[in-house]
Amino acid sequence: MQNRLPEIIDPTHLADKRGELHGQIPIKHLTRLSEKLVNDDDVVTVNLYFGREGRTPKIDGSLKATLQLECQNCLQGVEFEIDHKVNLGVVITFEQVERLPEELEPLLLEEETIPLITLVEDELLLHLPDYPKHSHDCMIGNAIKKHTVAFDEAASKKPNPFSVLANLKSTGES
Repeated sequence: MQNRLPEIIDPTHLADKRGELHGQIPIKHLTRLSEKLVNDDDVVTVNLYFGREGRTPKIDGSLKATLQLECQNCLQGVEFEIDHKVNLGVVITFEQVERLPEELEPLLLEEETIPLITLVEDELLLHLPDYPKHSHDCMIGNAIKKHTVAFDEAASKKPNPFSVLANLKSTGES
């Protein structure tokens, strides 16, 4: 697959030309996303199609990636497959957002152009799970139990600093 994705896109211009973008973006280039990952060595496959729905420019397509998130139970890597269907309506005002068809999510542009990486990264970040974890029991209970037992053993070996007070109480001294 040829990887000639532009850095900056003009969604309205691409919609007028019925443009298409196909390629891959290394995940390590998506800095906000890679902060949330255990490993950022993979790529995002981008397939975007630009057109119009009535007078509204729209972007359809898909983003595919396999992300290595941190399991919130065992803190190890967990694979998370994303096959996200993109369905965006390009708007420049909040009034246009309210007039969008229900099947389109708004892409509110502040300028005519947008970095493609920002668009892709925003879409992926919106679809990450809040608390990623393995589908199986990943032994968090055993890990906690092991640390608790080790802590209890360490605590029982230390001399109690209040044992002197117990001696004073038993002898009746004050």
